[in-house]
Amino acid sequence: MTSSARVQLGSSDLFVFPLNLGGNVFGWSADQEQSFAVLDAYTAAGGNFVDTADVYSAWAPGHSGGESEAIIGAWAAARDNRDDVVIATKLGAHPQFKGLKADNITAAAEASLKRLGTDRIDLLYTHFDDESTPVEEIMTALDALVRAGKVREIAASNISPARLRASMQFARREGLAEYIALQPHYNLVSRDTYEGELAEVAAEYGLSGVPYYALAAGFLTGKYRAGGEKVDSVRASGAEKLAASERGQRVLTALDAVAEAHGVAVATVALAWLAAQPTVAAPIASARTVEQLADLVAFPELALSQAELDALTAASA
Repeated sequence: MTSSARVQLGSSDLFVFPLNLGGNVFGWSADQEQSFAVLDAYTAAGGNFVDTADVYSAWAPGHSGGESEAIIGAWAAARDNRDDVVIATKLGAHPQFKGLKADNITAAAEASLKRLGTDRIDLLYTHFDDESTPVEEIMTALDALVRAGKVREIAASNISPARLRASMQFARREGLAEYIALQPHYNLVSRDTYEGELAEVAAEYGLSGVPYYALAAGFLTGKYRAGGEKVDSVRASGAEKLAASERGQRVLTALDAVAEAHGVAVATVALAWLAAQPTVAAPIASARTVEQLADLVAFPELALSQAELDALTAASA
């Protein structure tokens, strides 16, 4: 696969670079200058698919949510490249716009459009399912945004197989906009949430998987080793726990062997494994620095053999 290769999301007219650049660090652990540099390097490498959410980074002291969207919007305006970039955002978790009631979906989308400085969101996800709201209400509200031209395509994240199926059935029956993608928690050391029924529903309806935590909060970069040096990162604690586990050590050993055979980084191999899984279109990974980005954008060029894929799968069992 060449760096200019594109993958189709569902049956939509969105064709994207196989690495979805995560925007959760923008305005949080990466300031505006660092964020612009990463975005510039990503697009220079052929990238065109940026992921964010209205809640990023409300958890940081002094932040209210929307910081990431504002930086992405400012960057797209400064570079005058809005039409060249597929911007995905998520709603439903912002402190001011929690849940998926119809009026909240409408208000949250308007707030995202404003922060992004754009007239349309290319791909809009429901960030977390809201089981107190019927799928009929959610899908009807999302369809209205598509019909108004404010959203091109819709998708879901953090949803049960039953609710996903019910959403798709209702949208099809009523002729409404339907989800084209699914953003699950999925990587080489976190397979239980997605593999099985959720992936089966995605396959049944032709949804593209766009997994988050593709590098397990940094663990699958290989920086975190049992007894190794401490890594200065906001996500270090979770990665360190994985490094200390027997499964984590098995996975790193398998990744090391494949990475060495190809002369690439561990993170590159981990992303290539994920992208090779059924239904997966474009894993999400984020970078605070241009240096970190290089290993991420390299994975589309890496062709793993079936034996290598099988060895990694077995190590992570």
